[in-house]
Amino acid sequence: MTNLETYNRLFIRDLRVKEEDLSGLKYRGTRSWDSLGHMDLVADLEEAFDIHITTSDVMNISSYEKGKEVLLKYGVVI
Repeated sequence: MTNLETYNRLFIRDLRVKEEDLSGLKYRGTRSWDSLGHMDLVADLEEAFDIHITTSDVMNISSYEKGKEVLLKYGVVI
């Protein structure tokens, strides 16, 4: 599975959205992407990519696209 496939799978599973909804998806843009959904997503991203995301970067994951940028800082190319 590619990093993009893993990334998408986590968003789809944790936030209960469809793949076609990923582009443009923003924090609080769907009912399931609330603070609890956000922390579930971050924990799963850390586990899947074997990284530790800093608190400031947790806050910076404000959209599907921004999450890709944050992961790149940790050497994860999506």
